[in-house]
Parts: sequence; C-alpha cells; structure tokens
Amino acid sequence: MSTSTPRIAVCPGSFDPMTMGHVDIIERAARLYDRVVVAVAINRDKTPLFPVDERVAIVQEVFADRSPVEVDTFDGLLVEYARHKHASVIVRGLRAVSDFEYEFQMALMNRHLAPEIETTFMMPAEQYTYISSRLIKEVFALGGQIDGLVPPTVEQRLRARRQDRPIPHARLT
Repeated sequence: MSTSTPRIAVCPGSFDPMTMGHVDIIERAARLYDRVVVAVAINRDKTPLFPVDERVAIVQEVFADRSPVEVDTFDGLLVEYARHKHASVIVRGLRAVSDFEYEFQMALMNRHLAPEIETTFMMPAEQYTYISSRLIKEVFALGGQIDGLVPPTVEQRLRARRQDRPIPHARLT
C-alpha cells in the first residue's frame, strides 16, 4: 500500500467577484491534485465589492459538491500560507500575455522564498480568456449582460447589491 503524501495545491486570488475563468482553473486543478485550497486573499489596502466572508461563501457555494476543494482566507505572504497548508504547488491563471510578466515575477520571488513550492500556470478555457473581475464589475455596473461569465450565485448577489447601492468601478465608454 502506498503512503505517498497528498498533492495539495493552493489557488489564491481576491475572487471579487469569482468568474467562470476562476471556476474553470479551480476545477481543472482539482483533477490534477489531491486537494485544492482556494485561498481568498485579504488585502487591507483595497476596498473590495464583496467582503471576505461573502467571497468565501460564494466559493463554498460554487464548489459545495466538489470534495477535493476547500476554501480558506489568507493574509500575508502566499508562500508562508502554502507552507502552513502543506501545499507543494501554487496554481495561477494566465489570461493573456499581459498577465505573464507580473505572474512570472511573483513566481520567481516565491521560488526564492520557498524553493520547495512550485508555481503552475494554467490558461482558462478560451471563452473565458478576456474575463476579469474588474471587467465584470464594470460591465455589470453599466447594465451589461454577464450571464455565463460568472457563477449564478455571483450574478444574484450583484443584482441584490445593485438594489442596495450602486456598484462602483463603472468606467467603460
């Protein structure tokens, strides 16, 4: 009988809001690793649309029926969090070449800080390559359709939030 160590991956992000691109990357990572920890970032320098507890609830709802996926929050250095979770891999999504430079720098710094933790880059399915959380917020705030670009729970929560107060970040012309 094999007593191999489970392969644990961390998928970090703000997930504000979660998009179908995020879902695609996490689902595919769950097929590759024994356990995937979706790590919702707490960034005290930003004012997110959804508070961290609601972002966690959204991810939990989206992945409720997928046992290898767990949801947590983190603050501070990602590699320290990954060590704490006994993860050997950080999974990052790349939508376009413009993402690569930043992600490459982060991966190299993470390798410097924690050489035992690898970074894996995954591209989302083609239909999600142009989607970003920022773009979703902008399009929604301006009345555009986002169905199929975000999980249904995200669209429901955005609609509820719009009734309470306007959604910020409307910049598209």
